[in-house]
Amino acid sequence: MSLRATPTLLQLAMQSLLRDEALAISALQDLPMELLPPLFKDAITHKRLNILRKMVQVWPFPCLPLGGLMKMKTPYLDILQTVLDGVDALLDQNTHPRNYKLQVLDLRALHKDFWTVWAGDTTTSCAPGVKCRRKIQKRGPKIEAKQNSLKVFIDLYLKPRALDTCLSYVFLWARERKALLQLGCKKLKINTVAIQNIVKILEMLDLDYVEEVEVCCTWKLSTLAIFAPYLGQMKNLLSIILSHIHVPASITPEEEKQLVSQFTSQFSNLQYLQDLSLDSIDFLKGQMDQLFRCLEVPLEILSITDSKISESDLQSLSQCPGIRQLKHLNLSGVILTDISPEPLRVLLERVAATLKTLDLENCMIMDSQLDVLLPALSQCAQLIMFNYLRNPISVSILERLLHHTSGLNYLSLEMYSTPWEIYGAQGASYHKRLEQLREELSKAMQHLEHNRTVWFSVAPCLP
Repeated sequence: MSLRATPTLLQLAMQSLLRDEALAISALQDLPMELLPPLFKDAITHKRLNILRKMVQVWPFPCLPLGGLMKMKTPYLDILQTVLDGVDALLDQNTHPRNYKLQVLDLRALHKDFWTVWAGDTTTSCAPGVKCRRKIQKRGPKIEAKQNSLKVFIDLYLKPRALDTCLSYVFLWARERKALLQLGCKKLKINTVAIQNIVKILEMLDLDYVEEVEVCCTWKLSTLAIFAPYLGQMKNLLSIILSHIHVPASITPEEEKQLVSQFTSQFSNLQYLQDLSLDSIDFLKGQMDQLFRCLEVPLEILSITDSKISESDLQSLSQCPGIRQLKHLNLSGVILTDISPEPLRVLLERVAATLKTLDLENCMIMDSQLDVLLPALSQCAQLIMFNYLRNPISVSILERLLHHTSGLNYLSLEMYSTPWEIYGAQGASYHKRLEQLREELSKAMQHLEHNRTVWFSVAPCLP
């Protein structure tokens, strides 16, 4: 037999109030502010749409985090329409209540704790009465809000199919009220090549609010060039992830150079960028200097993966003003076999004071190249992770490498391929030396104040 919790007096009072629509609407102005969030939640649950519409007009907090209470899916369309009807009443200057406080309608799936605690300072977190931890940014974005305009926040994932019903309705509603509100999107994810549809969406958004952009499908270079001016308008962008840009064989070198310039020139506008991730971007080979000289603000994360680059590209990266405070560097899948190690050595020296993770997996770095990098690597005093998997390495150079990393006090994870020599004709002797190295490492790690893992793959990487 299950026992149901006895309703509190407050719950009983709200249930009674919702049953009498006329009484509820007339009483809303006089209710204590802490009763509005639970009453709003109950009005949604029981589809008391007229009460809900009026509650929006008397909402006593700067933020209404609707997305934390309902999904932006078709079954909730009537709720969304009702809330936006209430917002329309607020946007009508002739019916503004004197105590009108609503500044933000947040349709993102955030701030769910709002609906369990009465609302406090919602301008920072939309979370009431609770001190919430926020990600502190060294370079805070600066956004000029339109005077007396309402801000509406959404997250967007653009796919080949049409927008969901609720988002489509929001865009139609916002288009007719563009002068009265700002439609902002902080996270924009794109998985479609239909650039005309993308542009229509972007022209509806206030691009100052965009903080994260991810393009996770294969675009033509010409598509990227069309998108580029909108990217340049995202002046408060913190993170961009871009992958798989295709250059058609029919394009001329002059056209390609012009399209590349249209893209790279936008980065001079991105004064708050912290994370730049580029995957499979062969179109930039030999032209990365155009990008790196535009990166003047300090990045925290730089990832260039599975891409072809030239020695001049790596050299321009080592001279880039934006790497002076780099914390995470990922060059996995960038083949460096035929490239001088000097630019990478200079790069490591420049970031040695701040670098925390270094990923050089599958760069096919040879022993002679690694030998040049070792002194610079040993200067990376803040390093906590070093991935050197899928690079051919001999027992002797591994021994030297481990000697250099042994002085890195914060290093907690090292990953290497098994030296290829132990599988050769004289593998037994090399295998014995590798076992000795492992024993020496185990003894050395016993005296460390933190856990440290040195991981070897089973399969070797052949030179």
